[in-house]
Amino acid sequence: MAFKRGQSDSVGVPSDPEQLYRLLARGNRGPASVWGHQSKVMEHWHKEFRDKSDVALELPTGAGKTLVGGLISEYLRRAEGRRVAYLCPTRQLAVQTARKLDDYGIPSSLLIGQSKDWDQVDLTRFQAGGSIAVSTYSHVFNSRPRIDAADVLILDDAHAAEGYVAKPWSLRISRRSHASAYKDVLAALSSALDPLLLPHLRSENPGDHYRAGIYLASPVAVAAQANHVESVIRDAVAHRKVSDDATYAWKFLETHMADCMAYVSYREILIRPLIAPTFQHEAFNSPKQRIYMSATLGAGGELERAFGRPRIHRIPVPAGWDKEGTGRRFFVFPEIARDLASDPAAVAPFVRRVIKQAGRAVVLTPETRVADKFCEQYLPENYRTFTAQQVEDDLGAFTSQPAAALVLTNRYDGVDLPDDDCRLVVFNGLPAKGDLQERFLHESVGADEVLRERIRARIQQGAGRATRNLRDHAAVLVLGRSLTSYLARQDIQASMHPEIHAELEVGVDASLGQSSDDVWSNLAIFNDQGPDWQGVEEDIVRNRETYDRQDGPGAAALQKAVRSEVAAANALWSKDHQFALASIKSVTDQLRNAQTPKRYSSLWSYLGFCVAHRLAETTGEAQFQQTAASYFREARRNSIGATWFDRVAPVAAPLAAAVEGLDPTDEAAMNTILAAKDLWLPEAFQAALSSRAGLQQTEPDPYEDGLVYLGRLAGASKSYGDPRDGSAAKPDAVWVFDSARWVVWEAKNQAMETGEIGADQARQAGGHRRTTEKREGAVAPGDSICVLASPKKKVHDGAYNVAEENLYWVRPPQVLALFDTLTRAWQDARARGLGMTSATELAAVFREHQALPSQWLLTLRQHPLWRTPED
Repeated sequence: MAFKRGQSDSVGVPSDPEQLYRLLARGNRGPASVWGHQSKVMEHWHKEFRDKSDVALELPTGAGKTLVGGLISEYLRRAEGRRVAYLCPTRQLAVQTARKLDDYGIPSSLLIGQSKDWDQVDLTRFQAGGSIAVSTYSHVFNSRPRIDAADVLILDDAHAAEGYVAKPWSLRISRRSHASAYKDVLAALSSALDPLLLPHLRSENPGDHYRAGIYLASPVAVAAQANHVESVIRDAVAHRKVSDDATYAWKFLETHMADCMAYVSYREILIRPLIAPTFQHEAFNSPKQRIYMSATLGAGGELERAFGRPRIHRIPVPAGWDKEGTGRRFFVFPEIARDLASDPAAVAPFVRRVIKQAGRAVVLTPETRVADKFCEQYLPENYRTFTAQQVEDDLGAFTSQPAAALVLTNRYDGVDLPDDDCRLVVFNGLPAKGDLQERFLHESVGADEVLRERIRARIQQGAGRATRNLRDHAAVLVLGRSLTSYLARQDIQASMHPEIHAELEVGVDASLGQSSDDVWSNLAIFNDQGPDWQGVEEDIVRNRETYDRQDGPGAAALQKAVRSEVAAANALWSKDHQFALASIKSVTDQLRNAQTPKRYSSLWSYLGFCVAHRLAETTGEAQFQQTAASYFREARRNSIGATWFDRVAPVAAPLAAAVEGLDPTDEAAMNTILAAKDLWLPEAFQAALSSRAGLQQTEPDPYEDGLVYLGRLAGASKSYGDPRDGSAAKPDAVWVFDSARWVVWEAKNQAMETGEIGADQARQAGGHRRTTEKREGAVAPGDSICVLASPKKKVHDGAYNVAEENLYWVRPPQVLALFDTLTRAWQDARARGLGMTSATELAAVFREHQALPSQWLLTLRQHPLWRTPED
């Protein structure tokens, strides 16, 4: 038998990825040539980013991202002899990618499923540099990674990877399936939680509030009890009282309990680092380059946090594709249709009608409970349902059915249903319910700004599951108050890709205040794609060309801070606490500027407190205890309105004495009142009191003037009104209490008592905070509120559906009563001659009259419009 002679690649060594495809195209099954935008991305990479260790490129769905990734991979394999692994989130996507690479003439080795079942020839070809490995994230991010010899990693759908990346360092213990271990670990963490919380977590029948809450175990207390906590978990692992995934995670977390965050809910405990320490994971860290590909990247540091990288260079989106998307979507919002908003029970029959008309529907839900409830309430009777697992290897099981629903939980990409495969996507619930850390940031901390890119990506990707080419079209049915009100917000629409921005505008207008019959007719017109739709199509195209995607407030500061965030997280993992504290200082400095929301900053300040306190304990140096107290005060100040801060374990008595003080808003108000020398003079004070008459009128101008004077009496450092240029988009009064809180007013005092507060009024009022942010050049502090003052006695259900968070409704008599309360406090303070005293002494007088902001804010917040009375 003759020896097999070595063979070189038939097309030779190309000069760049584009030339490579010209050579491959002679005999492959792919397109005849690359598109112009693909060429530009590859040219950018080849000329400017070949030597960067971390590079991201953004190409919208349908823009040929796989070909770009495949050509860069094959070029590196041929020209530089690199071993390249192309990673996908799911097996299904890996199969699709391998088929496409084969069509393009690029040799691949498909390595999915259990590694023991891999074809050893395929594995050896990859390891010898003879093919591109196509696999899933889980084969790199694993306690025993099998894809561990790559020189280059191509990371597809990088926007969806945080869960896969963090999984090896995420130890989950479920109450339902591992009750004994849950109770053992909860007991070990008990000193790190508020003692008042523990009985509810231990109860078999807690209230709904405690059943849904996500709580942070104080890292200070966890570190103090780290040996005990580790002992309890080690015992649970040894006796197989936890899941296999938890056992594997323990291999990464053992000896690092003091460096992790521990999140506790009634249903689960999650222990993980805030940012995955990928720097110590050789299968990911050792490759010379990592290329992150996504249909949506955005700003704000989301990608860096997800992968634990201090800096990822971004290749610009090609011109044209920054405006145009793939296919056409029509967003339908049944819960804000006029009759359905008034009769919520009628929503389900309408949804069932839409699903039956479509035949097949893909349903996207954030968690299993929501999915189960959807199937129970909204699916037509005897409708066939499929899960992600059932279509992992073949979507044909679903697409072959004339009437079926593919119900996916917390999965918004990886399923391609083009053309007649599916014409309906159902979005049920805001996609912000990933692991407990994500839910903690969203629900407990209220740090929406740091999750905005993640949520935006899921919405854009999920909405595009059934529009996979330029001529494709599908309806997107939006359900759930949280998601409906989120997508109705103009700032959220502006943060989307311009195409989806324009589509959302049309969708909201076609549903808000319309009858369900009108909504149904509009849906029929869209599905027909006939002449009646063409005018709407032209509107969408025209509008999208005028839009630019707008990063959320604070995105630039968050992007700058992420390098220090990663450095701090890595230093904690390496137990270099002094460097961690220095890095945390850099984080809080970056997040302290006026453009950054404060709640995420409060969490980092709390971590600064924890690290400084640990250093004080280990070194005995008083300066660290002072630093800890300073960070604690800052964390408390910036966490106003969030629920998490009061649920961690109380600080030790000596430290508690060092951090006592006034509520930040009360302190700001008292300092402003002391500095308002004119109001302490009789003439100016009487002039302020005379403004009470304006608050008794129905004319807008006197009423708004009265609100401005009321803000001054309340201690606002700034109190100003509408410039009266006729714009309805501007608030009628704004009270700014330094950096502690804003109160933004929309006055409808001229309205009649009869009728209801409608959705349009709620949307208008809800947008005022963003208008004020632009005017102030700053992001509203945490727990700032918008107040709609109206004499009406009822609220239309549609207003609840579109109201933004922190929008409240008060009636004019309550406003007048607040004026009188503040007047009494002022008169008492003036009579005592407290104009030159301290803020603490002045606060004591105002407290007697219930006139501190922390007291009267409770009155303004009695009637939230962002949740229904039943909530």
